[in-house]
Order: sequence, then C-alpha cells, then structure tokens
Amino acid sequence: MKKIRLFSIITFSSTLLLISCGGGGNTKKGGGTKGFVSKTGWKPNEKDGWFFSGKQQKPKAWPGMVYVEGGTFTMGLVEDDVMHDWNNTPRRMQVSSFFIGDTEITNSEYREYTTWLKFVFPSTEPGFKHIYSGALPDTLVWNNKLSRNDYAETYFRSPEYDYYPVVGVSWLQATKYCDWLTERANERALMKQGVISKDIYSGDKAATAGATFNMDKFKSNDAELDAYVDKEKLKKRSGIKTSNERIAAANRNSSSGIVEKFRLPTEVEWEFAALGLQKKREYNNYLGKAPEIKNLKGTKGKYRGMYLENFKMGRGDYSGVAGWKNDGSPTTADVKQYPSNDLGIYGMYGNVAEWVADIYRPIIDEEFSDFNYFRGNKTVQTVTNEDGTTKKITNEDIKYDTLADGRLVYKGLPGEFERKVIADNGNYRDGDYQSSLDSGGTAPSDSTDYNMYNSVKPKFIVNKNGSVVIQKDKNKPTTQINDFVRVVKGGSWLDSAYWLDPGQRRFKNQAKGYGWIGFRVAQDAKNKKTGRTKR
Repeated sequence: MKKIRLFSIITFSSTLLLISCGGGGNTKKGGGTKGFVSKTGWKPNEKDGWFFSGKQQKPKAWPGMVYVEGGTFTMGLVEDDVMHDWNNTPRRMQVSSFFIGDTEITNSEYREYTTWLKFVFPSTEPGFKHIYSGALPDTLVWNNKLSRNDYAETYFRSPEYDYYPVVGVSWLQATKYCDWLTERANERALMKQGVISKDIYSGDKAATAGATFNMDKFKSNDAELDAYVDKEKLKKRSGIKTSNERIAAANRNSSSGIVEKFRLPTEVEWEFAALGLQKKREYNNYLGKAPEIKNLKGTKGKYRGMYLENFKMGRGDYSGVAGWKNDGSPTTADVKQYPSNDLGIYGMYGNVAEWVADIYRPIIDEEFSDFNYFRGNKTVQTVTNEDGTTKKITNEDIKYDTLADGRLVYKGLPGEFERKVIADNGNYRDGDYQSSLDSGGTAPSDSTDYNMYNSVKPKFIVNKNGSVVIQKDKNKPTTQINDFVRVVKGGSWLDSAYWLDPGQRRFKNQAKGYGWIGFRVAQDAKNKKTGRTKR
C-alpha cells in the first residue's frame, strides 16, 4: 500500500514538473491577432517606416449581390434519379463564403455593357470593328422553323423586357461581361470616394480607347490615369499617412481592392446558393435531403396551389390554361416575378438555366478536392516587354475567340495589360491518358496525343468575301465532351420539372448562345470576423 502511495506522489510530482517546464504554462486564449509587430521590429503604418497595410475592408455586398456564408453540404441528387444519370451522385463538399447575384443578369444590365463598348470602341474605327458586334447576344436563338414569334427583334432592346434575363449570350461572352463589370464597379466606387474624376465620360476628359480606367493601371500607377486620379483623396482613403510619393506608390497595390472581382459562380457555389442551406440544416444529411421539385407549389396564402417557378408543366403547357394561368409566363419572365429562396436569391430553379464557370466532366473528383471544387483553373501572368515594362494590348494586336455563329469576341481590350496562359488544368485527373501522366501513366503506343474526349472541335476559315465559315471535323467522334463545353445548372422556361432540381447538371458549347440559358455573377468574400458560431 505504501509503495502504491509513493508511486502516486512521484507521478503527480512529474506532472507538475512537465507543466512548469513549458507543457502548458504559456498557453494563450486565442481569438485573433491584436497589436501586431513584424519580426523586423516595425509596426505597420509606423510613420518613419516604408510599409503600410492600409485599412481592412469589411465584407460588404455590392448592389444586387447577396452574401452566402460558406459551409459543408451534400452536392448532387440523393433520391433515385429516373434518368439514372451517374454524373450527379451525392458527394460531400466544403464551400468558402462568397457573394452571388440576387438575379440573373438582365437585358438592361447587359445593354449597359454593349453601349459602353459602342461608345469607347466605335465600330467605325478599323481596329475596333469586331468589339461591339462580338459582344451582342445572338437574337436568332428565338427563331423556330415551326413557331411564330417576334422575340428576335424585340427581346433584347425593347424596354418591356428590360428586367428579363438576357439570353443568347455564350459562356465566352458572359466571362467578358464579368471582366467589364469589375472595372466599371471599381471605377464607380472610386468616383464616389472622389479618388478619380467624375467627368471621365461627360467632360473634356471623356474616355477614349486605350485611356479608359482599369484596375491594373490603377494599381501600377500608370501614367495614363494621372489626369483622373486625385492623389490626396487616394491617400486619405487608403489610410497611408506619408508625404513621400514613392512610399505611397509602393503601397498602393495593397490598399486598392475596392470591389472584388466579378466572375461566374462555380458549379459548387451555384448549387450551394440555390439550396439555401443556412436555414435548412436537415438538408445536410444524405437521407434527409428531399428533391426541391417537391417545393414547387405554394402551400399557403395567395400562392397556395400556384407554381412558384417558371418552367414547362407539360407538353404544350408553358403557362397554364387561359384564365387560370398557373405560372403566367410562356417563355421568360421578370427576374423577380417569382418568390426568392431563403437567402433572397431569385430564379435559381426556373426562368432560365445558367452558365457556371466549370468545364464539364462526368465525374467530379471529390477524392482529390472536396474544398471549393472547380475544374477549369488556368494560371496566367502579364506579358513583359524587353525593357521590363508590362505590355499593353494595342489596336493592332487584339486577339479574338470565334463564336459558334462565326462572330469574333475579344480576349482583351485595347489599353488592358496583356496576359498569357502558362498552365491549363482543365484536363487534370479527368480519366484520359494525357491527364494521368503525372501519376506515372503512359500514352498508348499508337498515338502520342490520344484523348478520350474526342468530340468535334470547332474550326473556322475566312473566305474571299471576308465571311467566317465553319469547317466540318473529318474525325469520327465517340463523345460530345471536350474542353469547349461548360456546365449548365438549373431548369428553364423550356424545361420540365425534372431539370429544376439544383443537383442536376448539363453541358453546352461555350461558344454558343441559347434561348433558355442566362447567367449571374459571383464574387469572392472575406469571412466575417466571428469565425466560429456561438452557441
């Protein structure tokens, strides 16, 4: 008994010794960084220093954007799929917080874009003749050889359809709109703050080709913007308290992120936002997630018995019986015609399907990435001149992509920094021989460029009349999947209820516009300061 008691005393003494030697005596509570001092010994924003951190930006939504708090959820379908598709099987995913448009981009918003291009890059100038025309929606998507309608002439430009979703816009055109929107939103934000002149468009300094505002030039202190920038206002806004212009210029990049970059949402983000899981936590379970189709009809109030989305209810039935219209919209409808989901986001189920950023592949490789999954990553960098300066796009070297109807859509506008792709991960781990080389695989002996996704690749020539002519691919394809198809999410006015569930996924040619596909924009979001939920 004495031996046991002695052993206990020794053990307790040893434990005290370990604690006193650093095993927990210096433990801090955590909760974030406060009173930071760099390992150089300098504090940020010290008046005698060279480094300034600028003001921290709170996650604030830009007009028309909804904040979506990130988290984990079950992506894909859960209950039996009547079509027995295997490309939407359930999988667990984590999503970072982000902003997403409360509606699809409307005709009015897209006309802002095309009007700006027409103003700044007039088609009468030889170098700009394709810029405006290549951005216009394909209005011929409304034409049907056995239907009579006049949407081709009225839908995009008539004021009656201002707040209807823009359609006929290809994925390529939608991404260009996102880039343009980023520049105009930042331009507007800086105007409101007095950092740049408000008469860029209306005064003697009216925007001209190559001299327009963009964030690249703003961050790099480009001389073209000197006439527009109020450096004193910029200094006050940034919080950088120094009279030294070199120091202010060196730190501008860290304090110039006014509005987050606009982009298309990823497939995972789109589906997460459509489900609105913040208020439906039971849907996080495999077995508890019911198909959203069951929620298409109202159960109380003025919406009782009414369809809450715009879709095709049956063959020859797009809006219901005359006088008893159930959804009231034979084709598209006002983007806020129907109730929003629990997050305040409209039109995620019907009206128009939507482009998302991802390249389509049948399998989502969640084993390799279950965090912010996205297929289509490209690494780009600015092109540098021989003298070390950044190369800008000029009127003579504009590069274009070719749309399915033969029109040209610009890759970059004159005055912007030229960029080049140095790595393309679109095919990474997609199952073919080429993508498996990193894992030690080898290409088949009879071909060094074998690709299992060998669908028809678009080829074009310009004839003697200057018209673009599509060339037929002589190869015999075994699939419709290639690097030029993008994921389409959600149902539309043309679709049956089957396609309305957010878990469904389809793919379409990125260079082609469709009368039932629109798009909405998204932005990255900084997480709120409260990183953990208080219970």
